[in-house]
Amino acid sequence: MRRPISALRSHVLTVAAWCLPLLLAACATVPGPPASRLPPTQIRAEIVDRMPIDVPDRTGWATDIQTAFSTERIDPNPENICAVLAVIAQESGYHADPGVPNLPRIAREEIDRRAAAHRIPEFLVDAALKIHSSDGRSYSDRLRHARTERELSGIYEDLIASVPLGKRLFADFNPVETGGPMQVNITFAEENAGDYPYPIASSVRDEVFTRRGGLYFGTMRLLDYETPYTRKVYRFADYNAGRYSSRNAAFQNAVSIVTGIPLALDGDLLNPGAPLDRPGETERAVRTMANDLGMNARTIRKALQRSDRLDFDDTPLYARIYALADARAGKPLPRAMIPSIRLDSPKITRKLTTAWFATRVDDRYQRCMRQ
Repeated sequence: MRRPISALRSHVLTVAAWCLPLLLAACATVPGPPASRLPPTQIRAEIVDRMPIDVPDRTGWATDIQTAFSTERIDPNPENICAVLAVIAQESGYHADPGVPNLPRIAREEIDRRAAAHRIPEFLVDAALKIHSSDGRSYSDRLRHARTERELSGIYEDLIASVPLGKRLFADFNPVETGGPMQVNITFAEENAGDYPYPIASSVRDEVFTRRGGLYFGTMRLLDYETPYTRKVYRFADYNAGRYSSRNAAFQNAVSIVTGIPLALDGDLLNPGAPLDRPGETERAVRTMANDLGMNARTIRKALQRSDRLDFDDTPLYARIYALADARAGKPLPRAMIPSIRLDSPKITRKLTTAWFATRVDDRYQRCMRQ
């Protein structure tokens, strides 16, 4: 029989309060490893040894990966090397600017979708695409021959800058959001380019589509943050869904168990910009426990605002939710779960999920580690 939360409160929260220093110690941030003292040549040799033998220019790939590790002060141990190689293999098959099947059709459908949303007649779109672009070809001709995201991104940038209809359709927003050998998010790269070790010829966006840039920012997104995870598969899920999504999805599961309220285990604990009086579903569920938690709406919101940081684990909210949830379940609940997210992109033609992505990358990672 399920006991009401109020019946659990005095016992569980007393135990939680007594254990809180231990819980905090267990969740405390561990300083990152010092920079490797291995010579770069040895690191590059290790990377080459773990790459597929049929990759062209393995030494070049290894050099760019080793530079990323060195600049970002990431330990070039086998686990980290294999994690990067697994993502590269999954995302691009070791192509710096991988081709995308049916890209011209995908691009034109995106333009037509945006035109329809703005109630722009199709004949005006066709007329705009017949205009000659900066390289002398018409935009429609360039679209027909586009094979990679780098080419498509360049077309959109040119269209936005040169054609009034382009600015109206895209409002200065290039719809190509990822690119390069690790399919890294371009906005992430633009926000984290401060220590980029290479000269930037035109823009950070263009650098993402190069091998060196894609590997630098992809390695940063994958490895340059501390986590509470004991398995790399949760990092791979985070790479796809956002940092700490796996930790947050497990927290949502704990909230759902305590409250009985079904939640989407997507790792999003807050609706961005939501007013305090209109919380998202996870925050609303947590607030139903306000009395049992001894917290008001503002205190709960303040704790949840740390859900994109490691130290969310150290908040009283996190500890109290799990104290109640573990007691309700009769066993310790997982502190990490792969988020339940269906991948949505014009490039994706099958029903794929974050779980599919993470497990595929993890399979590659495990094979690399067995070498």
